[in-house]
Amino acid sequence: MNPGKNEKQATAAPKGRRSIERVLGRIHRRVLGGASLEEIIDSLFKEIRSVVPCDRIDIAFIEEGGTRLLLHHTRAKYASLLLLPGFASDIVGSAVHAVFLRGKNRIIRDFSQYLKKYPESESAKLLLKEGIHSSMACPFYADRRPIGLIFCRAKEPGAYTAIEVRLLGKIAESIGYALEKAYHIDRLTDALHGYLEMLSFVSHEMKSPLSSIITLGNTLLSGYFGPVNPDCIDKVERMVRKAEYLHTISEKYLNLSRFETGNFDAYPRSVDFVGEVLNPAIEIVHPQIEAHTIDFLIECPAELSTITCDPELMRIVMVNLVNNAVKYGNPGGMVTVTAAKTPNKRLRVTVWNEGPGFSDGEKIRLFKKFSRLDSPHLKDRKGSGIGLYLSWHIIQLHGGKIWAESEPGNWARFSFEIPQDLDFCIID
Repeated sequence: MNPGKNEKQATAAPKGRRSIERVLGRIHRRVLGGASLEEIIDSLFKEIRSVVPCDRIDIAFIEEGGTRLLLHHTRAKYASLLLLPGFASDIVGSAVHAVFLRGKNRIIRDFSQYLKKYPESESAKLLLKEGIHSSMACPFYADRRPIGLIFCRAKEPGAYTAIEVRLLGKIAESIGYALEKAYHIDRLTDALHGYLEMLSFVSHEMKSPLSSIITLGNTLLSGYFGPVNPDCIDKVERMVRKAEYLHTISEKYLNLSRFETGNFDAYPRSVDFVGEVLNPAIEIVHPQIEAHTIDFLIECPAELSTITCDPELMRIVMVNLVNNAVKYGNPGGMVTVTAAKTPNKRLRVTVWNEGPGFSDGEKIRLFKKFSRLDSPHLKDRKGSGIGLYLSWHIIQLHGGKIWAESEPGNWARFSFEIPQDLDFCIID
């Protein structure tokens, strides 16, 4: 029996308990403070090193239905890393499989010796090249369900004993929920970013070919290449209409991706509202106005000639509102656009149409992304559920408000107001 060794362990244990309590307290404060996964891991690396030998820390999560372990985050005291985030290994049949089955930490005292026994271990080879010799793996859980491993690595061989095992186990036990929550938030954020990138790419790639189809179709119909066989005219017209619909959808999705990635800002300036916003918007929707034989009326006083807005964004709003009024109005009915300045120096624009309108229950869904009306009268009228959401977003950027009113069965009216007191920057 070695009394000196026992005395040292007895002294170290209370000290270790006091240290781990302080470490856990500081980590919990970071978690409760709403820290991100990156911030939690930064804090974890700093705090673990105060109680456990640690030159490198790795966080790996179980993925693919529990069959794969993927290295997600790494922190190290040195820069020359070879085992990098993204490294994956199969769980079943591996050495870490036993860690999850037993729920106990796993210690590798020397990678040089470990590789003699397991020469196929790619992670061990890379770590040894980094100068890492010992490692300790500890599982962490949520609702008693294993979700990943924390690895402590040290350059010194034999760096870990039963004391370090217990300390790391307590840390893993205390932060399992926090790691899982932060991990899922990160995955959702990555998924949303990927979705927006794909949305932007697909919309952009569709836009030019569709424009070419529309131009070529209209050129054929104009007789530029010679008379069109009467039997083909209707088919070409249908081709152009469908291409125009897809072009409009791609434009809306492209704008949506720009908004949601933060690449869409308002640059207000002095604008001829009729000449730069209203007339170009009506010109875009004019084919639909003619196709539905709409009686179209504009009520805009002469003194409104100059207003303050971002003309590009406001054209998007007007195209969406006028197009919806035509699409969801009665064929052969009336659409009225009214614009005026209010007594409190705000621009108010209203688009009114005869038509089935919508109920109060449907109204609350109008400005939400991908939301469409469920009215039986409108089931056959195609829409993306994006236009009104984009319009709401643009009006918000201008510091204004947008709303909808209806008398079901008779009419619908969409209105917006934006300030004209120039609280925002004007770019000339």
